[in-house]
Amino acid sequence: MEAFLRFDLPHMTEEISGYGLSKVTSATGFTAPALDYRPPYPRHYQPRIGVVGAGGISEYHLRAYQRRGWQVVAIADRTLTKAQARADEFAPGALATTDLRDLLQNPDIDVIDATPHARDRVPVIEAALRAGKHVLSQKPFVDDPAEGERLIRLAASQGRKLAVNQNGRWAPHFSYMAAAIRAGLIGEVASIDFVLHWDHTWTAGTRFEDIKHLLLSDFGIHWFDIATVVMGGALPERVYASVQRISFQTLKPPFLASVIADYRGAQVRMSFNAHVKHGQEDRTIIAGSQGTLRASGPGLNEQRVWLWTAQGEAEVPLQGCWFESGFEGAMGELLCAIEDDREPSNNGASSLKSLAFCQAALRSADEGRPISLASASE
Repeated sequence: MEAFLRFDLPHMTEEISGYGLSKVTSATGFTAPALDYRPPYPRHYQPRIGVVGAGGISEYHLRAYQRRGWQVVAIADRTLTKAQARADEFAPGALATTDLRDLLQNPDIDVIDATPHARDRVPVIEAALRAGKHVLSQKPFVDDPAEGERLIRLAASQGRKLAVNQNGRWAPHFSYMAAAIRAGLIGEVASIDFVLHWDHTWTAGTRFEDIKHLLLSDFGIHWFDIATVVMGGALPERVYASVQRISFQTLKPPFLASVIADYRGAQVRMSFNAHVKHGQEDRTIIAGSQGTLRASGPGLNEQRVWLWTAQGEAEVPLQGCWFESGFEGAMGELLCAIEDDREPSNNGASSLKSLAFCQAALRSADEGRPISLASASE
């Protein structure tokens, strides 16, 4: 036995040294490639915008339009004082009204920005398209994909552009990462990891608390969308999702969620904890055949990005933040599409792909089993 041990120990030691821990070396610094990740803006087109809904999210829409000098000429809301307050702060002189017809019948308004919740938004989008307006829809686009398909057909028949405010596409870190992948900087994508620890307890007592799968359907739709964009529009073959209530949470929806999505030769993983009051972090890792992209920071608006390739390590200098660039980009892309008479990249069809991914995850969470995208619509 003693001889046996003496014979085997060197072999075992040799195997342990091959675990990779001893191969860590300092990366050589290099300059990250300059890529076009900034929000698009029209060259000459000066739209006149009507905003429907003066709720919390409308502040970020209006603030973005004010920064870009895009003219908001009317704001409609069920509560006149809310519409007037938004107009006074972000669009002095704009009409504040409780009547949607004041916007739809105004020939000076080119674009309707529909910001209400999904169940209230569909009739607004339909009425706006029938009135000959281009439309930016708040996300998620629709609850029912069939409704989305119908609205897409209606926009085409009316010769109007329909875009969705998937503003995460123009968050600087996501936009650069997507551009880097399109440029082939990390080769073929093998895995994407989204890990979010943040505090979503502000939704207590709001309409958001009544959304059964708040994390995945309302907030998580951003990450389903980014994954779909990064994967070149491809959808996973199957999705497994799990949700859990935290023992100490008081809000209704589960505040823990995880998702695993299998592609052919790749995987996307998401991990959400929406009840982290201390030590919050938002991290994204995209690993490819030729390199790795990483973004991290304490929140959506505070993100740093690094690129690792055979050249070494580079930190990417970024300008802007999600809640500036994102909202500018979503509307800016629609306006560029109007100006150039093309489909916006954030069109309804692209958003329905992200929605199919999201809804497969919701079904998986409810049924406790993996869902194939082929069966998700059954």
